[in-house]
Amino acid sequence: MPSIDAVALLKEASLRVTRPRVAVLTMVSDNPHADTDTIATAVRRELGSVSTQAVYDVLRALTEAGLVRRIEPAGSPARFETRVGDNHHHLVCRNCGAIADVNCAVGEAPCLHTEDPHGFVLDEAEVTFWGICPDCLSRAE
Repeated sequence: MPSIDAVALLKEASLRVTRPRVAVLTMVSDNPHADTDTIATAVRRELGSVSTQAVYDVLRALTEAGLVRRIEPAGSPARFETRVGDNHHHLVCRNCGAIADVNCAVGEAPCLHTEDPHGFVLDEAEVTFWGICPDCLSRAE
């Protein structure tokens, strides 16, 4: 059973409800931080033939509608999650690339402030914590 009502979310965002959009949104919800190839593979398993370009197009539409957040940890392909609307950050394992969410310790976006924003109006601060995950640590012992 899907963890979200993808049809309702698409309708609320005034997006046309299509099988690829429902499948992609459900996949991202059920597998936070998945990359496009992983999402496309899962969607194809569910729907059959869906082009990678179609998955990219759906992800773009979902991101623009605010239903999906795109993150890009250094050295990694873009990842997607449905945790939107809060100002959280990410933990990334240097060994296996596992990603976990971490709440912002300071509060509302942008949550961090620079002494001199050079005329920019700041609306977000993205923080990535890097380290070694518990699974990699236990394998190393």
